[in-house]
Amino acid sequence: MIDFVPLWTVILGLGVFLYVMLDGFDLGVGILYGFAPGREARNLVMNSIAPIWDGNETWLVLGIVGLLAAFPLAFAIIIPAVYFPILVMLLALVFRGTAFEFRFRDAEHRTFWDHAFNIGSGVATFAQGIVLGAFIQGFEVEGRHFVGSSFDCFTPFSIFTGIALLFGYGLLGAGWLILKTEGELQAWARRLGFRCFIGVGLAVAVVSVWTPLVDSRIAERWFSWPNIAYLAPVPIVTALLAIWEWRAIRGKAEVAPFAAAICLFAMSYLGVAISLWPMIVPHAFTLWEAASAPSTQAFLAVGTLFLLPVILMYTGWSYWVFRGKVRADIGYH
Repeated sequence: MIDFVPLWTVILGLGVFLYVMLDGFDLGVGILYGFAPGREARNLVMNSIAPIWDGNETWLVLGIVGLLAAFPLAFAIIIPAVYFPILVMLLALVFRGTAFEFRFRDAEHRTFWDHAFNIGSGVATFAQGIVLGAFIQGFEVEGRHFVGSSFDCFTPFSIFTGIALLFGYGLLGAGWLILKTEGELQAWARRLGFRCFIGVGLAVAVVSVWTPLVDSRIAERWFSWPNIAYLAPVPIVTALLAIWEWRAIRGKAEVAPFAAAICLFAMSYLGVAISLWPMIVPHAFTLWEAASAPSTQAFLAVGTLFLLPVILMYTGWSYWVFRGKVRADIGYH
């Protein structure tokens, strides 16, 4: 019988990473939006993501539905454990989307909607960071059920990852604005991007030390011999990417700040995957133990493998059509 778990692991991993990368940068733009120097600058910042921001959330839906369909046991444990941050995230995304639309159509209260868009972006990002931190720490499980409290997800570690993700998405957002803007607005994005980069660098260093302390098995995976030799390229490559990001933001490159930020996120994503593999419910169930029946996974794979390339092509086409610098005379209507 064909094992569909590796296929669904790739699909789910790809969906989560694309969500973090794509919706991450437009949430980052929303976080930086509150610091824009004036109304004209805010209009340009908003217009830089107007054509593509809502499509980026497609990957969130794919990730959640993929988890439910392919790994139902994991879904049944993880969702109750992080119910509150997920609820807050979804409400913040709705609030943010409402603010985006009403800002252009309710000029009388535009300042209110500006703040709503900024706050909604920040709250959604922080909530995602809480979920990430709680996931790394693991959940209290007995048998096949989550038996902890809905507030167990709020720990010093998860709160720190929430703050760290604010800086991370801010860095992605700054990279996008550097790519899409020019002149003084681009210089402003570089300044904020550098501050976010400092925050990301500190966060990566702290989490890299803190994560092995969360569970001895993670520490053994990274620091036992010969694993430490095999995995040494991960921190080395991350350090080289950090140098690239620093030089790109401080220099005149326009594509490199965004590309380097994406690569830094990819290495961080890889680091979490290495730490927890092959667990999908950390320290409780592996991918194979939490998977649905092979017949179910096979049935779902047929439709997914047909639709996924279509979604990828549509997403790529959207970015291609709206490529180039954002201008004041072309806006959202």
